Formats: sequence, structure tokens, C-alpha cells
Amino acid sequence: MATIAPVKLPEPDADALPVPAHVPPELVKDLRFVMGDVQNDLDEPYTPCDVMRDPSVPRILWQPYNVGGTGKGGWTVHHYEDIRRVYEENETFSSVGAAQFQAFIGETFPSLPLGVDPPEHGKYRKFLNPFFTPVAMKKMEPTIRGIINEMVDSFAAKGEVDIAWDFGRVFPVRVFLGLMKFPMSMFDQFLAWEYDILHSDDLPALQKAVSGVLAYLRGFLAEKEANPDDGIASYIANGKIDGVPLTPDEKIGMTWFLWLGGLDTVASTISQMFRRMAKDQALQQRLRDHPELNNSAVEEFLRTQPLVNSVRWLKRDITWHGVELKKGDPICCVNSSGNFDPQQFSHPEVFDPARAANRHFTFVGGVHACLGAHLARRELRTLLDVFLTRIPTFHVKPGTDTTVSPGLLSIRNLPIQWDAAKAR
Repeated sequence: MATIAPVKLPEPDADALPVPAHVPPELVKDLRFVMGDVQNDLDEPYTPCDVMRDPSVPRILWQPYNVGGTGKGGWTVHHYEDIRRVYEENETFSSVGAAQFQAFIGETFPSLPLGVDPPEHGKYRKFLNPFFTPVAMKKMEPTIRGIINEMVDSFAAKGEVDIAWDFGRVFPVRVFLGLMKFPMSMFDQFLAWEYDILHSDDLPALQKAVSGVLAYLRGFLAEKEANPDDGIASYIANGKIDGVPLTPDEKIGMTWFLWLGGLDTVASTISQMFRRMAKDQALQQRLRDHPELNNSAVEEFLRTQPLVNSVRWLKRDITWHGVELKKGDPICCVNSSGNFDPQQFSHPEVFDPARAANRHFTFVGGVHACLGAHLARRELRTLLDVFLTRIPTFHVKPGTDTTVSPGLLSIRNLPIQWDAAKAR
């Protein structure tokens, strides 16, 4: 009987970061290809991550490159059940330090609520929840639908739009600015700052951007303390928890975290969603013929497009899968592998818009599941409904580069075309 050769993962190169002494050398591998750092033009851009679940690949590895914006390497887990343990076992895995880009300029406030553990986490989540419940999002649908229709009005008769740059980059940010009551005049500056924070390897540029954002947000909060309105920023600026006014660190911690999470994720999801539909005419037609699949289709788009691999930190020494992990070690949940685990999803390689019980990790899991998940779902469902009703069968503009970085800001430009005479 022929034997199957074990998977050979890439070895670290000269750019690798220092590895702690307790990490076995044979577990140190270059995993940038599963972290969204390596581009490809596959129909299924996350297929390279499948090797992480091969029986010959250890269940825990060490990635000697920047994980989660920490500037350090860390452990990685790639199977659904291992990822779920990290997200749900709060007594072992901590989120303190998550999304701490502000630390690069010496700021010490946590990003709230993500950057604190239970039970403290719960009070901030409860404080912000009223703006992000399914009921609140349902009330927002007319506004969301109005923005989409207004934008479609501007290009429907042209027969072409750059769905990534001119629509996906703009639409969710317009919704977010309205929620926070930020002025639309800040649109371009916000996106420029966000790009330097999340997508630049230039530390001085990142530091300058973080400084600019925080100065603006603190000024905006001060203005809302003096002149309240019905936006989320004003609610935070004048907020109380258990009758006690929020501290300056609590105010900026929540506002900063909402700003950081509100600009990029839905934009990237839209770009990949339309890339798939533009390359799959049969899928487009099925969704047009069966609008009742809208909700489950959005979940399948989300499952097959996991944008973020989230980091936690060990609260204590543990032995897991025969590996010694030390207190303080980072551990990265490779959602880009876990969302395709056949132990959880039947035929995970197949895009099934009718898939049921789709418990993916695109919005993470456990108590730190994405605060804005209901908003993102409402935006994507409404977009599918409006776009597929008004725009006829579309395709990628010939000659377009459809290369993807399978993570945040995955597609910069994606022009699509249709028969303008058939648009509504």
C-alpha cells in the first residue's frame, strides 16, 4: 500500500521574530500563508489553509511572525474544536491586550469591551448592547436600504462599478458614521488612518495614524459632552454604568474600539462576496430565484470569508496536545482553517447558500463574539436583496486582476459589469 507523504510547511526565513526558549524548534513554521499575508487568485482563496488540518500537521504550531497586530509571534490552533476552546474557556485564555494598537504610542487604556476579561467585560458589553441588538438593527434597515438604493442609483445605468472601491469601501462606513454621528467630511481621513493602522508595515506611519485618530476622537467626545445628540459617541461621552459616570479611559476605550472595528470588516466581506457571485453565474441566478435563501446565503458568505484570526493570551501554564504552553504566551485562532473543518461542516469546500446550523467563527465566538455582528448581517442581507433585485446578471470586467489577500482589505479594486438596459 502506498504511503502518503506528510505535509511540508514552510520554514521561517530571515525575517522571523525571536522564538521563546520553551517552544520546540520543530513546531516553528512560517504560517503567513494562512494569516492572509500571501495573495492568490484561486476561486476559493482560503483553500491553502486546508493543509493545517492534515493529520501529519501538529495541532499546535508557533508562528514566528506578527500575529494579531502584537508585533510578536505566537502559538496557533487550526481545528474547530481547539478554536472553540480558546474562545470559550475564559479562565484559561485572556483577551487582555487585544486590539492594543494604541500601545504603540504609549497609551495604556484598554480597547473596550474586547480588551478586558469577564466579569468586567460584561458591564461594557451590556452598556453598548442597546445599539447593536437585532431589534435595533431592524429599526435601522430603512436607513441602510436607503443608502444602498441611493448608491445603486448613481451607477445602475452605467452598467459598471468598482464594487470594492466605489461601493464596498464606502457603504458600511456611511452607515457607521451615521450611527456614531461622525461628520461625513472625515470619511477619507478615517480610511487613510485605518489603512496605516491595519495594513501598513511602517511603524512611524502606524504611530502617526493612531495619534491622529485618538486626538480626533477625544476632541469629538468633548464636543458631545457639551452638545449631546442621539449618536453612540454622545451616549458614551455622557454615559454611566451603575450610576457612575464613565472615566476618560473608559470613554476613549469604547469609542476607539468601535472606530477600529467599524470601517473595514464589512467592506472586505462585500468585496469577496461579489467576487464569488461575479465568477459564478449559477449562484447569482439561484439567489435571484430564491430570495428566501438570503439569510443562509449571507452566513455562508461569512463562513467562507473569515477575515480575522483572533489572538488570546494564556493565563496559566498548560499542556495541550502534548505541547507545553506558558503563561503569557499568545495563541492565535486560525479561523481561516476552522471555518472549513469537516468535523464541523459537511463538505466545507462547497459553497452552500442553504447550509443550516452554520456556526462559523467569522464573528469569533464565546463572550467576545463580535458586537457588530447583527449590524453586519443586516447590511449584507439588505445589500443582497437590493442589488440582486435592481442589477441584472453581472460579471467581472474582462482583464481585471481578481487576486485576493485572504483577510482584511482583501480586494482593493473589483470592477463588475452588467447590461445597463436591464438595470432597475
